[in-house]
Amino acid sequence: MCDDERRTFAELDDRARRVAQALRSLGVAEGAGDRVAVLVPNGIEFFEAVHGIGRVGAVAVPVNVHFKADEAGYVVRDSDAVAVVVHADLLDALASVADVPRLVVGAALAGAAGERDYDATLAAVPDGVDVVPAGGDGWPTTMLYTSGTTGRPKGVAIGEGDFRRRASGVAMMGARWDIGPADTYLLVGPAYHAGPAIWAQVHLAVGGTTVIMRRWDSEAFLRLVEQHRVTITHLVPANFIRILELDDDVRRRYDLSSLRVVLHAAAPCPVPVKRRVMTEVFPPGTVWEYYGASEGGGTSISPDEWLRKPGSVGRPYPGNELQIRDESGQALPPGEPGVLWVRTSGSSFAYHRDPAKTAETFDADGWFSVGDMGYLDEDGYLFITDRKADMVISGGVNIYPREIENVLYECPDVADCCVFGVPDEQWGESLVAVVEPVEGAELTADDVVAWVADRLAGYKKPRDVELVGELPRDPNGKVVKRRLRDDYLARLGGPA
Repeated sequence: MCDDERRTFAELDDRARRVAQALRSLGVAEGAGDRVAVLVPNGIEFFEAVHGIGRVGAVAVPVNVHFKADEAGYVVRDSDAVAVVVHADLLDALASVADVPRLVVGAALAGAAGERDYDATLAAVPDGVDVVPAGGDGWPTTMLYTSGTTGRPKGVAIGEGDFRRRASGVAMMGARWDIGPADTYLLVGPAYHAGPAIWAQVHLAVGGTTVIMRRWDSEAFLRLVEQHRVTITHLVPANFIRILELDDDVRRRYDLSSLRVVLHAAAPCPVPVKRRVMTEVFPPGTVWEYYGASEGGGTSISPDEWLRKPGSVGRPYPGNELQIRDESGQALPPGEPGVLWVRTSGSSFAYHRDPAKTAETFDADGWFSVGDMGYLDEDGYLFITDRKADMVISGGVNIYPREIENVLYECPDVADCCVFGVPDEQWGESLVAVVEPVEGAELTADDVVAWVADRLAGYKKPRDVELVGELPRDPNGKVVKRRLRDDYLARLGGPA
């Protein structure tokens, strides 16, 4: 359900059947693995579209609804999409791919070439007419694009049959928390993102209820949990931060006792933030963390484990192996930070149209790395220190910005923060901290530097501090560090 709109499973099945027929009329071939882009904000139509695309034997390509024409057009072209399901409010994002047929959700059309009205087209499909693709399990049903934090988004095409293996892995994860028909899941993140959407699909698969939140609002989240007796949800650290910013009396106004599993992932969670939400917001023993990438692999950690290993993202799922390596590719012992490498049992992927990037990502033995850095402790628990691309080398010393961010989150006057490196003639790189103060706090740049200097080595102090009203985060909860860095350098007249 979404707002006051509801779908039973029978109604969802019928609507998916009609979407499949509508896509056939737009030229999507049955069982051929054609790509169909989905540019639809959170709502029931997103799931109707994805299920209908799978039903016709095509591949859904979810597109970030915040993309502009250049970005959305790139994904549509790069994925070889033969059709797009798009919301009327987002048609401008398809300006550069106007020749691709479109099924338009949400408004009457002006009759542009290649456009079909979603509801009218579905209503015109005869009852009982279905699509039965002939054979073919050699394609995934979804091709995700990475968030593009270091450049253009990359399509992650998983190997033949891998969707079924991954679906089995997701089913295993669902079984871990005994997810079933009695559960109600609250979708708060963007449906085009793997994390929030996959848990919605798990609940649909087992006959549970999914409640869709169109856009994030901290108090509305608390209200929906109470109203629908939500049992499971998926959040990111940015959601935690915004909930903690609410007044205590507002948080206590809502009954969250129905929650039994609060999953979080997608971005590093500062230890102080997680400790607070575990003790001040959610019922005891409910906050579970996991780590993974669109490319595959993953870990998880229970609330009790995390309290014993604060900051860890857990141990690998069955069938996954982890290894930490230095720059020369040699395995490192426990406690030594380096580049994280992953190997998954019987699973593979490739970057769409980028064989060079694919080859660079894998080694000869099937291990792959997406550029995350961290270390394994003596018990095999993984701790992520940073992205390789974000590591700063100042005066020949490696500095992990996340370590400094974690220290800043311990400051009671800091609501949010981001630390990054910029070119420095003397040191090679120097550190900049962008800090969002708690509302009403009288925080200065000198206070920020002093807080870090009292807790970390002198070379880890920010050389410059900017105070802002709110940090830019993408809809997946990640701070857009590259934008902050480019804006900072542009203001100084330096290279972006």
